[in-house]
Amino acid sequence: MFLSVFDLFKIGIGPSSSHTMGPMLAAARFLDALRSGAERVPGSGAPAALACRLHGSLAFTGRGHATDRAVVLGLAGFRPDTLDPDRAEQALARIAASGRIAPPGLPEMAFDPARDIHFDYGPPLPLHPNGMVLAARDAAGNAVLEETYYSVGGGFVVTAREFGREDPAAQPDLPHPFTDAAGLLSIAERTGLSIAAIQRANEVAARGAPEAGLDRIWAVMSACIDRGLAADGELPGGLKVRRRAGAIHRKLLAERGSNLAPPHAGNDWLSAYAMAVNEENAAGGQVVTAPTNGAAGVVPAVIRYWLDHVPGASRRGVRDFLLTAAAIGGIIKRNASISGAEVGCQGEVGSAAAMAAAGFCAVMGGSPAQVENAAEIALEHHLGMTCDPVRGLVQIPCIERNGMGAIKAVAAASLALRGDGRHAVPLDVCIETMRQTGQDMDHRYKETSLGGLAVNLPEC
Repeated sequence: MFLSVFDLFKIGIGPSSSHTMGPMLAAARFLDALRSGAERVPGSGAPAALACRLHGSLAFTGRGHATDRAVVLGLAGFRPDTLDPDRAEQALARIAASGRIAPPGLPEMAFDPARDIHFDYGPPLPLHPNGMVLAARDAAGNAVLEETYYSVGGGFVVTAREFGREDPAAQPDLPHPFTDAAGLLSIAERTGLSIAAIQRANEVAARGAPEAGLDRIWAVMSACIDRGLAADGELPGGLKVRRRAGAIHRKLLAERGSNLAPPHAGNDWLSAYAMAVNEENAAGGQVVTAPTNGAAGVVPAVIRYWLDHVPGASRRGVRDFLLTAAAIGGIIKRNASISGAEVGCQGEVGSAAAMAAAGFCAVMGGSPAQVENAAEIALEHHLGMTCDPVRGLVQIPCIERNGMGAIKAVAAASLALRGDGRHAVPLDVCIETMRQTGQDMDHRYKETSLGGLAVNLPEC
């Protein structure tokens, strides 16, 4: 399956790609199925009522991730990439007050979010921890359509029928197909192309020239950093977490060029940029999955650090950074997972760090072998990382964890650039290890808030 740079980097809203964006997109797909009528139960009447059941991690941490809110907005016709916050709030208030919903192109239907969204805390659905069932009934109570969706990380959504399947006929004819890092390096060696050039050629074949889209992705990422650095106050959700990125940034600006700046200030700049993004994400702002919302700060932080702190950096190089990162992210998603509910935070911040390390190494002049080495170093030192968000909010430990991921990404790229690309553990072996580690990890540490910090922080 070809994964485009625009599959890995999707414009959306916080706080979670799998728990907010995914359910909203699943609801949008359900509306499309209702409109088409092709999958409706034969003999059923017009849809008159809607309902939703959330299972597994979507149930256990759904309230903290605003999953119920996302479902309502999706069923009202909103999508993450085009959502207008003011219109969304008006729609939520109207639906809650009336118990009715009027999706575009469908009749008005009964839908009371407090009654018709059910959080099922029993066993998860069989195929993935992030499962949900959407149902429509006619006026007589007969089933019109019922569909099971899985939100598999990074805003990707599949039905139960689609899960784990690939349609060869739907795949584009690519000039440089690859499924793992070994194959990618083989293409680079044979053609002399960089990893960014290989990914770009595949993008052109699959979707057309990517430059305008890449520029928009970076513009949204950069704007998110700027908003986060300009904001102060307390994040929503009840944990009373204070925004810190802006204050750190102001101190760094005041120290710049003086003898007050510590030698490790580079780490602080990286942390400020990354935390700015994830504070915006926690507040429900516009972010870019990179590859998920929970890990959205790592890649943009490293890009901003490169642009603002590395001599010779240019905005044109951002495209190569993103293309290189997408090639690595696609390999990880295909062969393991980017879902915290499936493999823990190693699949989110670990994957993001590997992608950022690869992109940074590439724009710093690294060879394909050094880029692969950078990605491996970054991922290897996130192996086993759990996902234990306090109260199911993407705040503790998620915000700081993005700062640490960005620091590790730059350190990994620096180590790789000091070498010649030869190393003991191939990236593919590291990815397979992450997959196996995620399989063996106790479910309490995979985005359920049933273990780790989520239960050991008594004041929360």
